[in-house]
Amino acid sequence: MSRLEENGNISLLKAEVSTLNEFKSALQASFLVAVEADVGHPLEELIPSDEDIEESFNTTGAFTYWILADGQRIGGAVVVIDLVSGRNSLAFFFIATNQQSRGFGLKAWKAIEREFPITKVWETVTPYFEKRNIHFYVNRCGFKIVDFYNKYHPDPHQYSGQNHEEGYDEMFRFEKIME
Repeated sequence: MSRLEENGNISLLKAEVSTLNEFKSALQASFLVAVEADVGHPLEELIPSDEDIEESFNTTGAFTYWILADGQRIGGAVVVIDLVSGRNSLAFFFIATNQQSRGFGLKAWKAIEREFPITKVWETVTPYFEKRNIHFYVNRCGFKIVDFYNKYHPDPHQYSGQNHEEGYDEMFRFEKIME
């Protein structure tokens, strides 16, 4: 394990294959809180699905990082890097619920940006109901909302056969053009 970027007490650590199941569980636990708050009851399925997370791990150009604070895992990120176009995406990003509102997310995002300085454009998506995420990406990180995916304007990257509960396919897509 090697630390890639230090940012105060925040660092990025490439996730080893042996830790990917732990990563997946931590990611799902952090997403679960917001989704259950939105629907008002416990979910029977994990969000995001194991398949979606594993697909992100295996996407060409994907890098999976643990986010560390003082050497302790507090979150993670999966980024997909396209060295040819410089158009990179943030597939997943999370800070553990008990570590939020401490500035770790912004420090971690800045560390990711520094790790990939050749990036021309970053993009990501988040569910429409995730006001905290929308605030973070737009007001803290400098992203702009460029699309609202819904039944009238579906995400072209979603499989047409996917079976989502009503509303879960409503997502904002963000872009950040780097200077």
